Amino acid sequence: MTLDQAIERIQFCYPQVYYACHTRHARARSDASHLSTRDSEILVHLDRTAPLTLTELAAHMDLSRSTLSEAVSRLEAFGYVEKAPRGGGDRRRVAIVLTGKGVDAVRRTSVLEAKRLHAVLAKVSRSERAAIIGGLEALARACRRAVQSKRM
Repeated sequence: MTLDQAIERIQFCYPQVYYACHTRHARARSDASHLSTRDSEILVHLDRTAPLTLTELAAHMDLSRSTLSEAVSRLEAFGYVEKAPRGGGDRRRVAIVLTGKGVDAVRRTSVLEAKRLHAVLAKVSRSERAAIIGGLEALARACRRAVQSKRM
């Protein structure tokens, strides 16, 4: 498969997945139990075990560091994220990770509804499911690397 053919397949497949499994929810501002759309978008780019600095996340999401810092402070106060050691001894390089509460929030606010995904994934074999997840994870990693190297 050529690169152009791969792009075409993604451009056709991703919208089909999104249309079949997305949910609509929009909140302007987060509070302790509900997340705004932007805060949900921030959380989905984080991980429980791989700390990400505010600078890295701001670049990936194309947000100013100050805007992101304010949002992360709010998310930390609500218990969705926590600061994590980032090595190198530089205290100015604040890194963040998702908490268990943050993971639950991502699952609750995902643009892809769990019930719909369950219905779709239940219809494929274990090996197809593994291939689907492997491909999506590989695409997500490639996107993060491209943004970090500013090639996009």
